Amino acid sequence: MCGIAGFVLTGGEPLPQDATQVLEGMTSRMAHRGPDGWGHMLRGPAALGHRRLSIIDLSSGGQPMEHHSGRCAVTFNGEIYNYREIKAELESRGHGFRTSSDTEIILAGWLEWGPDCLDRFEGMFAFALWDDSTRTLFCARDRFGKKPFFYTVQNGVFAFASELTALAQYPGLKLTVASETLARFLAYEYVPTPESIYREVRKLPPSHFLLLHDAQVVVEPYWHLPGPEPTHATEEELCEELRERLTLAVKRRLVSDVPLGVFLSGGIDSSIVAGLMAQLAPRIKTFSIGFKEASYDESSYARVVAKRWETDHHERILAAEDCADLLPEIVTRFDEPMADPSIAPTYLLSKITREKVTVALGGDGADELFSGYEHFIGLKASRWYNALPGFLRRGVVEPLCAVLPASEGYVNLRLGAATFLAGATKPEWLRIQTWLTALHPAQQRALWLDQGMGALKGENLYDSTRRIFERAPGSVMDKAAHTYARQFLLDYILVKVDRCTMMHSLEARAPFLDRGVAEFACRLPFDFKLRGLKRKYILKKALADVLPREILTRNKRGFLIPVAKWLRGRLRPLVDELLGEAHLRAQGLFEPKAVRALVEEHATGRADRRKELWTLLVLQLWLKHNNPSIG
Repeated sequence: MCGIAGFVLTGGEPLPQDATQVLEGMTSRMAHRGPDGWGHMLRGPAALGHRRLSIIDLSSGGQPMEHHSGRCAVTFNGEIYNYREIKAELESRGHGFRTSSDTEIILAGWLEWGPDCLDRFEGMFAFALWDDSTRTLFCARDRFGKKPFFYTVQNGVFAFASELTALAQYPGLKLTVASETLARFLAYEYVPTPESIYREVRKLPPSHFLLLHDAQVVVEPYWHLPGPEPTHATEEELCEELRERLTLAVKRRLVSDVPLGVFLSGGIDSSIVAGLMAQLAPRIKTFSIGFKEASYDESSYARVVAKRWETDHHERILAAEDCADLLPEIVTRFDEPMADPSIAPTYLLSKITREKVTVALGGDGADELFSGYEHFIGLKASRWYNALPGFLRRGVVEPLCAVLPASEGYVNLRLGAATFLAGATKPEWLRIQTWLTALHPAQQRALWLDQGMGALKGENLYDSTRRIFERAPGSVMDKAAHTYARQFLLDYILVKVDRCTMMHSLEARAPFLDRGVAEFACRLPFDFKLRGLKRKYILKKALADVLPREILTRNKRGFLIPVAKWLRGRLRPLVDELLGEAHLRAQGLFEPKAVRALVEEHATGRADRRKELWTLLVLQLWLKHNNPSIG
């Protein structure tokens, strides 16, 4: 796990004299991603830079790495777990190797297979490879986008980096923020790929490669999430296959020359990973955090799993206020705005984990692949709801939902019911995103001073969701799961984990996002994932003996903190400062009275506006810290 950066002069001219200095400026901004070493390489029109977090081949795996023939060089972030098998195949084809690192097989793989080498790589990665003989830059990102890759083409320069903060160090780049992009952020709570927060910068999509040749940039997919297929296997056979695939995925992710551990929340997914890892390695280390506030604390469940597998368990119990005090600082350290409040506990968990290990496995991806979110049940329920006569919906259901109890805690029944009703009658492609959205188009139209923004017209705000949903294979449920994986998992979950772990120079690995596990899950008929109202049906059945009964039967909980309460109390001074009339008038983006109405509704308890206010506050924190030009 590292940080990469570099640039290529697209006209092919030699690099300027200050190229090394520019490269050093870019890579130095990512020292947290790679504290163990750095490297710079200049080759004709190409400059490659690297910050290293040493995981495999500690003595000879430094980067950028040059092929022994001198033909090409690569800067690489991530891990290729099956590199030993690929290396053996390449050796049988006459390739020689000088190191024991996974980096070197990227170079040989490119020379042997070209872009088709990506079909053989199992892992998480983002890299840029320069080939002197063809004057081509070959870049790629892993199948789910665990590793970031930003790029821009300006003024005859193609520049790339793992983080926007590094990319911004290239002198003379134009980096502006479009109002339409901010509107999309306020809806999604992140900026959906391939957009970035800056108009001029793109994210390389997952499962895609990029070729730069003769000043032309070509971006192509190399893998697709498969759709459902009929199966003649019995349920028992499918359970056995899933267990075998997941065990192999965990085993692959134990390849390391440094200590490993497990993020253990006490939920189904991390408990499965911990159990399988404990069967493969002795006395594993597990890590969890808990809160003094009972409504948000899951530490007792983590202890149950730790006891079951006799792990070396490390736990930190915090007051939720500890997270409140950290949130503004963490938000401003993200290279793009991200409105997930759980970045604070994720940041703290990463910090305590890094005190003992350098690599941590986690349960990311299981909810998307095996339908663990309540929104999948909501999608089913919306069909039943829409089948009711209109007089029952309007005269009975809606009035009952309006009088449900409200709460500042983890469960707010009134807010949940109102959220369901807001999305239930939307087009099927838009229902889940409506439930996830922070500020809907109608709300935003009341907030923005610029009422002519195209993004606020109709359903334009959600164009990226519609495109993904309509191209996805299978039923409505399959399409929804596909969209979840290609948006929410990609730009919300994986970005949060990557940034929070990398702030502490910690590598995170996700066995559920193994290609074999993911393809198995996507090909399953949906009934094996959501059986009636039972989420993760086949996953729970296949791994039942790995899970203590208390874990197997518990309801899913999120990694949440009491944001609703903080916005009325501990964070209220920050709300008054950044969402107050003076600041908003000076900024000139939002209507102060409309924002004040949201603040007062939440403060008085008339409505729960935690999601809207937190997203607005995150945006203001990010804008204040970065001070970009907005157009």
